[in-house]
Amino acid sequence: MAFKNKLPIPGVVQVLNPFKVKKQRIMNFNPAEGVTTRKPAAETKITVFDYNISLCSELVLNKIEETFKYANAPQLSWINIDGIRKEEVHAVCEQFIIHPLLEEDILSVGQRAKMDEINDRMFCLLPMIYFNSETSSIDLEQVSIVLGRNFVISFQEDPARDVFDPVRAKLLITGSRIRNGGADYLCYSLLDVIIDNYFIVMDKLGERIEMMEDLVQHQPNTRTLARINYLRRQVFLFKRAIAPVRELVNGFLKSESDLLDDKVTKYYKDVYDHIIQCNDLADNYRDMVLNLQEMYHTQLNLKMNEIMKVLAVVTTLMAPPTLLAGIYGMNFHNMPELASANGYYYTLGGMGILLVLMIMIFRKRGWF
Repeated sequence: MAFKNKLPIPGVVQVLNPFKVKKQRIMNFNPAEGVTTRKPAAETKITVFDYNISLCSELVLNKIEETFKYANAPQLSWINIDGIRKEEVHAVCEQFIIHPLLEEDILSVGQRAKMDEINDRMFCLLPMIYFNSETSSIDLEQVSIVLGRNFVISFQEDPARDVFDPVRAKLLITGSRIRNGGADYLCYSLLDVIIDNYFIVMDKLGERIEMMEDLVQHQPNTRTLARINYLRRQVFLFKRAIAPVRELVNGFLKSESDLLDDKVTKYYKDVYDHIIQCNDLADNYRDMVLNLQEMYHTQLNLKMNEIMKVLAVVTTLMAPPTLLAGIYGMNFHNMPELASANGYYYTLGGMGILLVLMIMIFRKRGWF
């Protein structure tokens, strides 16, 4: 099987970063760093689903002030804000009585997944993960969700994409479970679709790992090693992003908040089972990538051993002819067969016979 490298790597820089993508920072130990470094979004998209059992309206709003009326609306509302700007987030938090500490978390960058309860508001922050097929990398987007009595507010960083389309489709179906449920069920639905998307990303990573297993066996070179290291980084980044989500979901299960109905708890338990399974698979993928590195070194050693074996056989086969040629190449006057008319041919014949005998012996012993 032949493997073609679609991404040429002519230089050292490309060997270290074969896909020419911006390196993602895996180790971030300053959770407050993002408060001062976040750049305001170039555009903001505000959508609202205002619904009850029989009616559902989907609205696209132009100004953040238009969301204020849903703070005390009798119907359930899902307010989704794509694109984070400090002034708009502050206005929403002030109107919907969201604590300043939660506002700070919404504005932060690179936060660890977490869950909090403050002032009759439940808050969770977790990564939304996408797989970039062009670079074989994962992209992280921080999502913040606020649960109130009759509303759910979600804050996203990227207005161009999300994974909430299945939730939107269910909201438009009359009589669906999400239309019959409360705000707590809507919050569960958002968490569920985010975590289900983790499995889609893992399937893509699994395909890359399987491809690398074949590549290591056929092309154990420095380019392959660079790709293994790059894939290992992506798997580690994915594992680090989803690991705290288990604690987040467990926080909902242990919560005694009046915002959560006992009937909805079983759904959060299902999400908890999914994230545990997701963490287990991520651990397996991490081990598989580490095994890829070991397989690479093993294949490299096998290749080197094959080369050394060929060189050793060639050297051994050439030793007797070299010895004979060295002996008869000495400048002594009194040597046997020097005056023989057929001495040259006898010597070449003896060399050939020795070579054949040695090859037969090596073959019989299975040395090559």
